[in-house]
Amino acid sequence: MTPLPPDATAEWLESDSSGGFASGPVRGARTRRYHALLLSATTPPTGRVVLVNGCEVWADLAMGSVALSTQRYTPDVTFPDGDAYLASFTNCPFPTWQFTLPDGTQITHEIFVQPDSCETVLRWRRARGAGPCGLRVRPLLSGRDYHALHHENGGFRFDADVSGGNVCWRPYPGVPAVTALTNGTYSHEPEWYRGFLYTLERDRGLDDTEDLASPGVFAFDLDGGEAAIILRAGHGVAGSAVPHADTLAPGERARRAGASSALALAARSYLVARPGGKTIIAGFPWFTDWGRDTFISMRGLLLALGDLAGAEAILLAWSGHVSQGMLPNRFPDRGEAPEYNSVDASLWFIIAVNDFLAACEADGRQVAQSTQEALRGACLAILEGYTAGTRFGIQADTDGLLRAGVNGVQLTWMDAKTGDHVITPRIGKPVEIQALWINALFIAGDRWPPKWRVPAARALDALAQRFKNPAAGLFDVIDAGHVPGATDASLRPNQIFAVGGLPMPLLGGALGRGIVDLVEGKLLTPLGLRTLSPDDPAYRGQYGGGPESRDGAYHQGTVWPWLMGAFVDAWLHVRGRTEAAKAEAAARFLPPLMAHLDEAGLGHMSEVADGDAPHRPDGCPFQAWSLGELIRIREMLGLAV
Repeated sequence: MTPLPPDATAEWLESDSSGGFASGPVRGARTRRYHALLLSATTPPTGRVVLVNGCEVWADLAMGSVALSTQRYTPDVTFPDGDAYLASFTNCPFPTWQFTLPDGTQITHEIFVQPDSCETVLRWRRARGAGPCGLRVRPLLSGRDYHALHHENGGFRFDADVSGGNVCWRPYPGVPAVTALTNGTYSHEPEWYRGFLYTLERDRGLDDTEDLASPGVFAFDLDGGEAAIILRAGHGVAGSAVPHADTLAPGERARRAGASSALALAARSYLVARPGGKTIIAGFPWFTDWGRDTFISMRGLLLALGDLAGAEAILLAWSGHVSQGMLPNRFPDRGEAPEYNSVDASLWFIIAVNDFLAACEADGRQVAQSTQEALRGACLAILEGYTAGTRFGIQADTDGLLRAGVNGVQLTWMDAKTGDHVITPRIGKPVEIQALWINALFIAGDRWPPKWRVPAARALDALAQRFKNPAAGLFDVIDAGHVPGATDASLRPNQIFAVGGLPMPLLGGALGRGIVDLVEGKLLTPLGLRTLSPDDPAYRGQYGGGPESRDGAYHQGTVWPWLMGAFVDAWLHVRGRTEAAKAEAAARFLPPLMAHLDEAGLGHMSEVADGDAPHRPDGCPFQAWSLGELIRIREMLGLAV
């Protein structure tokens, strides 16, 4: 066991293989609507429902009962405060807390999710102490959509099917049942717990109060061994035998010990099932799978870690969804039609295909002919569609560059929108879209019909000539608003992709070095690149507040860690990728990123951070592309991943 993390807001995550997960704060009460012990995907990886939000826990000692749980209620009352007895915590191999009680008794509590069975295992044992020691656990249930909140109502069904200590509840029609397999005894004591307060929801300007139902209490005797509860989604009580937690825990320890590193283990959290194959969750707790995020993330989460089979499964799953030369950027949670609203997701797919094929070639792995044909067909369909023209004004222009954009639609990765207002529309020819387009054309020309080399060369020449900003670096958008010659000179990080971050660096020499130096001087922070220079009047240095405030700052100065992959690659490119340059990059850029693994989402990387110092992390605490690019940085620096 180790001391508690210095970051009082640190959170833990345990994910399953279907898009469900358990998560919560290391210390204190739940702070998000997404914190739960059993959160399941009913239509993997979507259709997520919260089944068991948490539990109340008491140790029954000779001196009396002592709470081990902590809850926060409105208006801002903490009761009970089991956190006061929390002595230590470790996240390895899974979340484990040690409590030291007033009489010296020590109790260890463990939580882990078994990925394949999607079960959440809760265990308690007495690590030190003598005399009677009982344990009572009262589960807190909802049965709601994971984005919603739950309130007291007459429709909740408290009824329990009981077989020994094993219990099954069916809270609502159409919602999975909750089964608890235990080695304890169950007492049916229905209660409503009202007014839980989620402070992070309050801080985000959202509904923040919830009522939870508690059907009853489990009782255990810690004198006779450990207490165990296995939570699973689904109807029926699976027998009355003592649960297999004692065998699950060693197996789960062994599985995690088999990972090549802590980063590799964290990377597995994002790889989940989708009908017809695999996909990558963009981030926990509120994202599902997004096209852009998937193709960027897999370069680090899968390819850098040698999981070529996983990468192949994902690329094949997505390759069948090309429509009018576009891949969807998102499959909605509730089964609606996929959303084809991104200009770059399809181009990132081609980049990912190239990296996958290159990794297979380097590894000597034979790629099945059917796989090659499916990936080739999808990539060429994208290029043909973009050349001829497709949705949202996406089309190759006469200068060879790619134009895109219509009013009211956000097509690039800078995609914040409030109501009908797009914060950064970037209509015209955005710089990173050209870098992706030119790379995709060269990839196609090298791997498939050589005819694609001609438009690739023409577009590269136009990039070098038309994007140069006489003041410094590159324009962020040219032909802005589809007005020939109009430019957007906002200093943003997107120009870094012309120098690094993609298979083919497009600019080098004095121009490339100038771009890297400019980005480093104005946009670089310890956790990533700012999305806008602090010198810009539109700069927003703090990311926070309600939805409109957060969306307004999202790409107007907020720091994004995933951009560090492209920056470090570009930084190395203009320095010749020497061993000395790699050593300097490792010393300068890696330490704050590695240190971040011990704050916010433990073992993971955050989505964003404040543009202003001290660059407080925020947004999604477990973000796939942030972690993937950290892994890729380590790989490009020749370090263990």
